Amino acid sequence: MPRVAWAACLLAACGVPALGYAQVASQAVDAIRTAAVAALGATEGEATIASSLRLAPCAQALQAVASGPHTALVRCPDTPGWKLYVPVRTHREADVVVLRTPARAGVPISADQLQVQRRDVANASGATIVDPASVVGRTPARALPAGAPLRPDDLSQGPPLKRGDPVVLVTRAGPVEVRVSGRALGLALPGGVVAAENIETHRIVRGRLSSPGVIEVLQ
Repeated sequence: MPRVAWAACLLAACGVPALGYAQVASQAVDAIRTAAVAALGATEGEATIASSLRLAPCAQALQAVASGPHTALVRCPDTPGWKLYVPVRTHREADVVVLRTPARAGVPISADQLQVQRRDVANASGATIVDPASVVGRTPARALPAGAPLRPDDLSQGPPLKRGDPVVLVTRAGPVEVRVSGRALGLALPGGVVAAENIETHRIVRGRLSSPGVIEVLQ
């Protein structure tokens, strides 16, 4: 394909009228990269743009918004203008709480298991924890390896239930709710399923730990 025709196809795909290669000056690639990185809320990053790309110079300031976790939409608001989706790899560092040693599910985390490290959090999935004091005494919802940055979702939202703990067994049948005393027969985290014994009848049931000390019997 002739160079002029190839350029026209490329520009049309980006939303730019096919003005002809000789009429189209190049928009500065660095300006597009800077706008794309800033749109993802980062001060540092790498935006992937082909160096051979040719876009009409923009008389107005470029507009850029995040179109995904790793993509920015950069557009020229001129009439006619153009738009371009730009893949971005960002880099953003922050001090986060990290496990010094592995943590077992259901076992409260101690202060000596924690440390604060500087990490790249640009691609972290979910929020990270920055205050070690907020973690001490909390229980992991699952086993966590050493070196893992802690997130709120990693931690149980209540105290674990241990074997032998007294519980309230709740059974529901339509609008009727029955509560009896029971005893846990295993370990459970909030939301987990555990076996328990009805103290009055000695019947063994299974239920879900819906709140501290309360097991909703599964039918």
